[in-house]
Amino acid sequence: MKQVNSFHDGREGDLGGLLREVGEWTGALAGALRDLAEERLSGSDSAEVVRAEVSGEGRLLGLSIDPRGLRDLDHVQLSEAVQEAIVVARIAMGGRLTEVMAELAGPAASAETGRDPLEPYIKGVLGRG
Repeated sequence: MKQVNSFHDGREGDLGGLLREVGEWTGALAGALRDLAEERLSGSDSAEVVRAEVSGEGRLLGLSIDPRGLRDLDHVQLSEAVQEAIVVARIAMGGRLTEVMAELAGPAASAETGRDPLEPYIKGVLGRG
């Protein structure tokens, strides 16, 4: 992102170019989120009696229960196993979302200090820089 880097370095950048770059990034983000919504990830409870499958949006798509595992579970334990499987699947999807966002941000983002690249420019405009 050439224009973002210009603003980050305190140089005068092309505002129109910056807006185009942001538009491109927003389009890439929307596409990545659309692709992620179509993904399916699963998780299971610690005893692997219950398996849950969720969409990229975190919606529960499926739940399967091993009938042999039911022999050792009462209704409360089964409820806890179902909840655990769903949470594990959603955590897996959260991890996948983190990966997607890191891919979109690119390698330079991992080296950043967490500062806003437009901060020096905004401070200059406000007379605080």
